[in-house]
Amino acid sequence: MIVKDITKSLEELAPLAYAEDFDNVGLLVGDEKQEVTGVLVSLDTLEVTVDEAIENKCNLIVAFHPIIFGGLKSLTGKSYVERVVIKAIQHHIAIYAIHTALDNCFKGVNDMICEQLNLHQRQVLIPQSKTIKKLTTYVPKKHTQKVLDALFAAGAGNIGNYDHCSFTQEGKGSFLPNDEANPVVGENGKLQIEEENQIHVTLATHVEKQVLSALKTSHPYEEVAYEVSSLENTNQHIGIGMVGELEKPMDENDFLAHIKTVFKTGVVRHSNRLGNKIKKVAVLGGSGAFGIQAAIASGADVYITADLKYHDFFKAEAKILLADVGHYESEQYTKNLLHSYLTKKFPNFAIVLSQKNTNPIQYS
Repeated sequence: MIVKDITKSLEELAPLAYAEDFDNVGLLVGDEKQEVTGVLVSLDTLEVTVDEAIENKCNLIVAFHPIIFGGLKSLTGKSYVERVVIKAIQHHIAIYAIHTALDNCFKGVNDMICEQLNLHQRQVLIPQSKTIKKLTTYVPKKHTQKVLDALFAAGAGNIGNYDHCSFTQEGKGSFLPNDEANPVVGENGKLQIEEENQIHVTLATHVEKQVLSALKTSHPYEEVAYEVSSLENTNQHIGIGMVGELEKPMDENDFLAHIKTVFKTGVVRHSNRLGNKIKKVAVLGGSGAFGIQAAIASGADVYITADLKYHDFFKAEAKILLADVGHYESEQYTKNLLHSYLTKKFPNFAIVLSQKNTNPIQYS
């Protein structure tokens, strides 16, 4: 097994196409063709993480956070980032980061938080826009089903809980092959009128390349006429944050005590208590101040996130309870998610869960 086999599987869970523009995801250190001896799954990649990988004979680290975020202008070991990269290279250890690709995945970071809180009826808090495309093409009638089957197999036509979705309309296509053409139907130099079907299918951005490949492979024509357009529709299954509901409403104070237990923290920073029962819960792992208005708009009673600044708490405006549980605390279960996923994908391979607590923040 090589590094690319592992990363390809991870990108089936969380396609890198949905990572935020500012992010640095994917294979950051190493050769994708390198044979893998073992995989260490961690939240961060620090020197102790590399040491742990060496100790467990793992030459691939799958981390949530990217160790390389900004540009590296030198590798002299003057910073912890440089020291990590140097040590990884010296020991032939590859490093892969998944970060906001997993944040925007429906079964990703925020779904894991919802799982810990036992929330039901989960929905994406901030759906991504411009991640849905529409393919329109024209196919001779007798070849229509063959082309559709190929498009569906490549991932087109999936809408929420439905697949094999398409729209077909009958019409007539015309073309005039020149002397260099090799037409499947018609003759060179003669105008051909062909009974055709116009096909429309939607597709997610990350499968566009394979869908177009399937179209060109399955289509009978020498030159395939098609167009791809980006839709403004938001994708209800791709986006950051999540909203769900508790099975039974909880008293506000009881809920704050509950999340201290769930997130294993002695401190929760929160806005003014409102005296309301907590039923609908919005969550966003990591720095989530930008999601406050979306949480309010969702009708949530509480918004659980991290890294809220002083003035962010004013944005509650007596409409919602804001709860900052800490950055590490909100994302701590992410490595368990990745470990579980890879273990199921590769049951007979060494997938090791990091035992290191990489939280840089301490409380006294």
